[in-house]
Amino acid sequence: MLGSPPPGPARPGFWRSPLRGPWLTSVFGSILLVGVTLLFVTGLLSYAAYNPDLAPGNDQTPNKGLLGFYLFSWPTSPYWLYRLTQGVHVTLGVVLIPVLLAKLWSVIPKLFSWPPLRSPSHALERLSLLLLVGGALFEFVTGVLNIQLHYIFPGSFYTLHFYGAWVFIGAFVVHVAFRIPTMARALRSRRWRTELRVPTARTEPEPPDATGLVTPNPAPPTMSRRGALGMVGAGSLALLVVTAGQSIGGSLRKTALLAPHGQQPHTGPNGFQINKTAADVGIRAQDIGPQWRLVVRGAGQEKTFTREQVLALPQHTAALPIACVEGWSTDDQLWTGVRLSDLAALVGLRHGPPGVFVESAQRGGPFSSTHLRDNQVRDLRSLLALRVNGAVLSMDHGYPARVIVPANPGVHNTKWVTRLTFGAPQ
Repeated sequence: MLGSPPPGPARPGFWRSPLRGPWLTSVFGSILLVGVTLLFVTGLLSYAAYNPDLAPGNDQTPNKGLLGFYLFSWPTSPYWLYRLTQGVHVTLGVVLIPVLLAKLWSVIPKLFSWPPLRSPSHALERLSLLLLVGGALFEFVTGVLNIQLHYIFPGSFYTLHFYGAWVFIGAFVVHVAFRIPTMARALRSRRWRTELRVPTARTEPEPPDATGLVTPNPAPPTMSRRGALGMVGAGSLALLVVTAGQSIGGSLRKTALLAPHGQQPHTGPNGFQINKTAADVGIRAQDIGPQWRLVVRGAGQEKTFTREQVLALPQHTAALPIACVEGWSTDDQLWTGVRLSDLAALVGLRHGPPGVFVESAQRGGPFSSTHLRDNQVRDLRSLLALRVNGAVLSMDHGYPARVIVPANPGVHNTKWVTRLTFGAPQ
């Protein structure tokens, strides 16, 4: 009969941990409520930083429709903005993994509740729970794989992560709407100080209630709730220590053991991180050799420069980091080159230069070109860089010339630049 659960995890006495209950679940849930909200906001900011509404080539998530309602012109100040928002997004996502796993452990009896559907509202809650758990696992797993550059999932990470985030947050909002009153009551039911003083020997199950989380057949405790919270907190702290250094930089960079770009790859002026080498994207010697030319177009004009001619133009220096979607970033590097606004002036766009379409010698790939907004071109720190930290750019850092723009995602600081078209059609 439907009213009698089958043998196994649907039986009330199957899950026997005396720690499970609405209070412990609500503690983990309250942490995730704050953490996931911040993750979602910083994720939206990360997407906005790519200026996806500027041109189709910038948008790795086509057909977003109303999901791009909030997009705005990404600013160039403060220059460390993208480094901060993406560093927080990635580091927080990694740190929350133990909390997420603990929350799933604490509510696992609910996943097998019987009967599966009791009413239309219960059916909606169950659907939201399925989307919530599936969405959370999908977002965290694809995020971690992206950090490690392991693209073993089908399709583009950007598209999958973007749409997965909206599915997850929709289910998250529905779940919170259903559960926030229960969570508030549970948190008020016990005092933190009192609960954290209870040792393992005196740990008892919470009083039974309608949540179905409290087991009717508890096993002897092997850990206190204090110990469970401490174990989860220690796991999160450990992940913070081995992850955050890739974003914070300085001496902490050596502690970023889980980050593939956490350590300085080389020494010297060009000894800072990169995602892809020149060989990775098929740059050939003839693409960047003596025959290399920079073509600048705009306002019906076109001019071509050798590298020596570009070097003869007025040179300026800006201290800017490289920050990437995987969460890693460099410390400020000293870039020297020609201002993008000065290059616009050479083709008749001296006053209020428009945006620019940047093309690379890289053949193919989603980031072989990019559109930059007019505010990015007009910022005096935006350069076509030829040197870094006093040395000529290495091949892997974009020799003979690359774009560097304040607060810009790393992949939009295009390397191996061959053509700049100011005011290009979008």
